[in-house]
Amino acid sequence: MGDQHASAQAQPATANLDELRDLARRLRREVLIMTTEAGSGHPSSSFSAVEILTQLYFGGILRYNPQQPHWPDRDRFILSKGHAAPILYAVLAEAGYFPKDELKTLRKLGSPLEGHPNMRRLPGVEASTGSLGQGLSIGLGHALAARLDGRDYQVYVMLGDGEIEEGQVWEAAMAAANQKVGNLIAIVDNNRYQQTSAVSKVTDPALYDDKWAAFGWKVLEIDGHDLEQVRDALIAARDEKSGPVVIIAHTIKGKGLKIFEEDYTWHGRALPKDKLAEALEELG
Repeated sequence: MGDQHASAQAQPATANLDELRDLARRLRREVLIMTTEAGSGHPSSSFSAVEILTQLYFGGILRYNPQQPHWPDRDRFILSKGHAAPILYAVLAEAGYFPKDELKTLRKLGSPLEGHPNMRRLPGVEASTGSLGQGLSIGLGHALAARLDGRDYQVYVMLGDGEIEEGQVWEAAMAAANQKVGNLIAIVDNNRYQQTSAVSKVTDPALYDDKWAAFGWKVLEIDGHDLEQVRDALIAARDEKSGPVVIIAHTIKGKGLKIFEEDYTWHGRALPKDKLAEALEELG
C-alpha cells in the first residue's frame, strides 16, 4: 500500500475561495449548456449540488487521481441521486477524467455520458445510480471493504431529500451505525423539492436531523451554498472516526438561475435553446 500511496497522489486543492466560487459558476454554465444541447436532463437538481461537489473535488477534501481512476486508496464519491449526473460529469471533466469536449455528447446515442451515471462506461464514476435509494447501501459496502482491506479511504454519498423517503436508505443507515463505520459520510442535498411537488407534502423535512440522529448518525447542518460551511463540515465529517456522519445541506433547487429557482417543474426539463444566451448572461 505504501507504493500505491507514493504513485497516486490526491489532486491539489484550489485554496482560494474566490477561485472556487468562480469554478462553481463555470460548472453551472457547463451543466446548462450540456443539458440544453441534449434537450433533456436535470439541470435544476444539478445546480443545488454545485458548491458541495466543487468543495469536495477541488477544495482539497477528496483524495483521487484521474490518471489512476481505480487507485485502491482513492476516496469514493457516489451520486445516489443519479439524475443529477450533469454536475458529476462537469466536475469529472474539470478534474481531468475525460476531455471537456465530451460534455456536449450528454444523452446522445453511443455517448458514455448517459442520463444516469454508468460506472462501466465512464472513469471516475464509482457506482451506477439512478434507481433511487440504493447509493447509501453501495457506499456502506465500499466503507466496509476498506475496513476488511486495511485501507483508510473515505466514502461520500450524496442523497436527495426526496430520495430518502426510500426504505432502503434507512436499512443502510441502521447497518452503518451498528457497524460504527467511521469512514462513511452521507450528504443530503436538501433542496426541498422532488419530481412532482414539495418534499414537505410527502414527508416532514424538519425532522431529518432527528431521524438521522435516532438511527445513530452524527448530524451536521449547513448552508449547502456557502463554500466555507461546506468545507468545514466536510473536514469535520472526515475527521470523525467513531461512526457515520450525515451532512444535511440546505440548498435551493436550481440555485443561480431565477427561472429554475422559482419553478420546481424544471426538475426534469432542459432549458430551451432560445433561452440559453440570456441564462448564461445571468450566470455570469
